[in-house]
Amino acid sequence: MPDPTPTVTFNEARSRYEIDVDGVLGGYAVVEPTGAGVVRFPETVIDPAFREKGLGSRLIDEALRDAAARGQTVVPLCPFVRSFLRDHEVPGLQIAWPPGIDQG
Repeated sequence: MPDPTPTVTFNEARSRYEIDVDGVLGGYAVVEPTGAGVVRFPETVIDPAFREKGLGSRLIDEALRDAAARGQTVVPLCPFVRSFLRDHEVPGLQIAWPPGIDQG
């Protein structure tokens, strides 16, 4: 049986990006629009049943690529998002690092 293919979508009603694995919510990344095209990423949650499968990285990669495509500036408050950004380039993404946060 092939591995399930996760899909990432933006749930506008809950203001979060969600990763779905064969109909099961595998995790989500909360976004907080602050106005003027700026969004904060304060929290990322992956269901323990799906940890260590790369879902967090896939979720954040697709969420940040979508933010870049929308022309949004991202404020990475979540430690996982900050770590991802230190290790990966997201083409076209504008980042507003919080004061006092090491950018890598």
